[in-house]
Amino acid sequence: MRGHHATIFLASFFLLTTTAADAAKTNAADFTGGHSKLSGIIIPGFASTQLRAWSILDCPYSPLDFNPLDLVWLDTTKLLSAVNCWLKCMLLDPYNQTDHVECKSRPDSGLSAITELDPGYITGPLSSVWKEWVKWCIEFGIEANAIIAAPYDWRLSPAKLEERDIYFHKLKITFETALKLRGGPSLVFAHSLGNNVFRYFLEWLKLEIPPKNYVKWLDEHIHAYFAVGAPLLGSVETIKATFSGATFGLPVSEGTARLMFSSFGSALWMMPFSKHCRTENVYLKHFSAWNKKGHQAYHCDDHEFQINYSGWPTNVVNIEIPTTQGDEAYPSFIGAAPVNLSDMDYAFPTPQSFSAREVSDGTFFKSISDYDPDSQRLLYQLEELYHNDPVLNPLTPWDRPPLKNIFCIYGIDSKTEIGYYFAPSGKPYPDNWIITDVIYELEGSLYSRSGNLVDGDPGAASGDETVPYNSLSWCKNWLGPKVNITRAPQSEHDGSDIQVHLDVDHLPEMDIIPNMTRSPRVKYMTYYEDSESVPGKRTAVWELDKANHRNIVRSPILMRELWLETWHDTHPDKKSNFVTKASRGPLRDEDCYWDYGKARCAWPEHCEYRYLFGDVHLGQSCRLKNSSTDLLQGLHASGWKMERKALVFGIVKRVSL
Repeated sequence: MRGHHATIFLASFFLLTTTAADAAKTNAADFTGGHSKLSGIIIPGFASTQLRAWSILDCPYSPLDFNPLDLVWLDTTKLLSAVNCWLKCMLLDPYNQTDHVECKSRPDSGLSAITELDPGYITGPLSSVWKEWVKWCIEFGIEANAIIAAPYDWRLSPAKLEERDIYFHKLKITFETALKLRGGPSLVFAHSLGNNVFRYFLEWLKLEIPPKNYVKWLDEHIHAYFAVGAPLLGSVETIKATFSGATFGLPVSEGTARLMFSSFGSALWMMPFSKHCRTENVYLKHFSAWNKKGHQAYHCDDHEFQINYSGWPTNVVNIEIPTTQGDEAYPSFIGAAPVNLSDMDYAFPTPQSFSAREVSDGTFFKSISDYDPDSQRLLYQLEELYHNDPVLNPLTPWDRPPLKNIFCIYGIDSKTEIGYYFAPSGKPYPDNWIITDVIYELEGSLYSRSGNLVDGDPGAASGDETVPYNSLSWCKNWLGPKVNITRAPQSEHDGSDIQVHLDVDHLPEMDIIPNMTRSPRVKYMTYYEDSESVPGKRTAVWELDKANHRNIVRSPILMRELWLETWHDTHPDKKSNFVTKASRGPLRDEDCYWDYGKARCAWPEHCEYRYLFGDVHLGQSCRLKNSSTDLLQGLHASGWKMERKALVFGIVKRVSL
């Protein structure tokens, strides 16, 4: 009997490995032209592109003025010495999104626009964004023309980006130029709001390319899309920035920050919204007699009204709406003289709660329109710039785009804001609201800053300190009905702490919660991979424990995995659809360190002690024996052997379950 089971096990294993190898060889998602033909196009996130002045502005009472090409975002020196002048260069008209009459700013170009926002000996490291990413490219021998930045004016709404800067036309030309220059497709790296920009570009492209050539254009120009920290269902921090002000660590008051943020058309681009509400297919309307300028109905399915909180863990806004003493609970000031709300005699305020849907459809803003001067502007922008956008209403859930390879990457299990309690402050605008309490999610639980119990439906994990988990993990819906899950330590490891579950069932719009163990002292990276549900396409989701939203693009763990996956994809002799997770060794000199317990460099098969002038400690003298390229080639040569061990473990684990 035991021999019979062994025979079945070996036959199953042979069939599995053969199928995986054959699938890898015939998968249309593969690119066999070599990594030297690929280009990398970076689309940065919110506030991650330098803005430069395009005006001459004299600043009274300050020795510093603004001249053409002077840095505006971000120049902390001018911010501290001439804040009023600086604000003139940053603010936009809230209705038509035009510049201030005295100063206008435009996004910088090239990689320097996204590497450091405020270059300098002290300010440079503090404002570094993509600099480490570029350093990795240089260390691995990537040519200068292979990495292309696609900076944009992150203050504008998507339609205004195209109207003023023809940004999406330029982005299309960028992809086509990269293909002609390098001879191969591009890898898209988008972070945070950059993912929203890329989504809008894909929808805009449908209207620029004949329908029969749309997917062909994508296949020729885009090999893989890496969505890093994507707010796929929005982020509640946008609500805080809109009504209370988010300073981003700058030396300005919250009221000043609110004035600045509220003038940006992009302020609503990251508002939280329901996963059950959509608008009509704008793409089809362009080929019908429907009036493009007409109102696009915002429809919600039955689930929206059968569940609580619009699919979020809790209500995103709880607010005490002022109630005046007298007959009129909600007075209208239309046609009346302006009233200073801080001087009004209030009775007890009326507490109200609003879900993500009620924020995105404007219900929340209408409810406070008599008590907040910003509400009318927000309602106008919501309708004109988003609900009636001629290409796409961005405040709707995103289905999997028709790209060959998609990798959705984000951090989990950090303390993340998920809702707020607002109350009138008694002060005039822009300080007329204060936050009285904050709701957080942390590792599958909800709690408030004040310690009060919070009603809600928490997810299996928490977000990345900026974007909640349910928004980040929406891309799990892009996975098919059968998913392979691997959990491995983030740090270098020998494969002894790897867990693999194969063919895990995945129900539509349901989270995938792996039944895997965790060591409390180890940070893990969990891979969800699917290469079979859509023929010729691969989808993967990577979850990094404790990875911060703003710093994830500087994470050496993430950059290591991206390099290994890209190297694997372009290798002519690969044996599987995804790179093996069986082991991880050092790839750079920085990964080598001194093992004081053994009095030698750790990872002796890869690292050696080699002192160079200027080294100040033992770990600094530990360096790679071979180049990074040699290590990658060696990893691939031994990777399939290690992967077979992982597959065996995965099969045994699945049988034991």
